[in-house]
Amino acid sequence: MTQTNNKLFDEFAKLMTDASGVAQGMRREVETMVRGQAERFLADMDIVRREDFDAAMELAANARKEADGLAERVGALEARVAELEGKGAAPKKPAKKPAAKAAGKA
Repeated sequence: MTQTNNKLFDEFAKLMTDASGVAQGMRREVETMVRGQAERFLADMDIVRREDFDAAMELAANARKEADGLAERVGALEARVAELEGKGAAPKKPAKKPAAKAAGKA
């Protein structure tokens, strides 16, 4: 292959190399701008981040587990109270109201 010293081709190659560098720089600039716009858009929509959502789900699961445990304990305590009330003194009979004798004497 013969090598030529044609200045026109050298300048054209140099121009293409520079144009390639400019295009890559513009691409990075556009990506940065689009990323910034997307982040601003999502911030304006008040969308929850995944990490925050996962943390809230974990808290809810722990609260549910604790509430279920407490419900079991309350049920056991209520059963124990009912058992103790049943074994204690006989249930009291309600007090009788005075007879209507006083109404007839007046």
